[in-house]
Amino acid sequence: MRAAFASAINADDPLAGLTVGDAPEPVHVDDDWVTVEVRASALNHHDLWSLRGVGLSADRLPMILGCDAAGVDDAGNEVVVYPVLLDPSDPRGFSLLSERYPGTLAERVAVPRSNLVPKPPAVSFTHAACLPTAWLTAYRMLTVKGRAAEADAVLVQGAGGGVATAAVVLALVLGKRVYATSRDPGKRERIAALGATAFEPGARLPERVDVVIETVGAATFDHSLKCCAPGARIVVSGTTAGHLATVDLRRVFAFQLEILGSSMGTPDELAALLEMCAGGMAPVVDTVLGFSQVREAFEKLRTGDVFGKVVLDHTR
Repeated sequence: MRAAFASAINADDPLAGLTVGDAPEPVHVDDDWVTVEVRASALNHHDLWSLRGVGLSADRLPMILGCDAAGVDDAGNEVVVYPVLLDPSDPRGFSLLSERYPGTLAERVAVPRSNLVPKPPAVSFTHAACLPTAWLTAYRMLTVKGRAAEADAVLVQGAGGGVATAAVVLALVLGKRVYATSRDPGKRERIAALGATAFEPGARLPERVDVVIETVGAATFDHSLKCCAPGARIVVSGTTAGHLATVDLRRVFAFQLEILGSSMGTPDELAALLEMCAGGMAPVVDTVLGFSQVREAFEKLRTGDVFGKVVLDHTR
């Protein structure tokens, strides 16, 4: 079957290790595993990090990349693949598809049956494929870790990327006042078009916020702290601009702030997210390319010149 996989690790030039070609058919680890015919998949920065060797060691190569997929199971049901698998050998207690088991950038992928979430008919394969990683991460950051139900205002740092853009849309759907930052004027315009108020990084907000969605890291963390209302939650799921942030602990204890880490979500949360999409919420899609254009998709993701998700249509 055709697949996109890591054939080599290259920290400086990750795409040098990307191969598109024939790969073995999926293997069922246990009797409860099933094969899904992939109709659409989506890229994540996780895929680029894998090609750099972060979370993927050379002894596991070649490894099919990809965490996100929507398709059809062995019984003909339309499903979304939940990409988190229990993994006692991993310090986290779990691993994602493409870390230990082959990922979703292929014609077919094998997963435990319990990792299949029904796709509502009203949700397209393209939109469904956007959800399992970035959108699920944003959903959990807001609803579970950030307790957005208790919040009035939300700040999303670095909107434009997959998680941050998802957080903007989700927070708006949840009825919050949403502020978002981006260095790119064009992305600020697109953020405003979604319904949020866009600012340059570091700008003074018109009010303090109850939840900060932080995926940038060191470059924005001091601003995140300064934007917090008493009792606010800063939820962290990424460090695209540095992982060694300076934290003013005086502000943390004086304002009784919570700094929370978050990663992915649960199958039930993915199902809830799919129902939101069925109700009319549309994931932000930057580009849809055919699977034959997978290298072009990776190149686009690497440039950072994206707003929303890059999706692969496996039917072309």
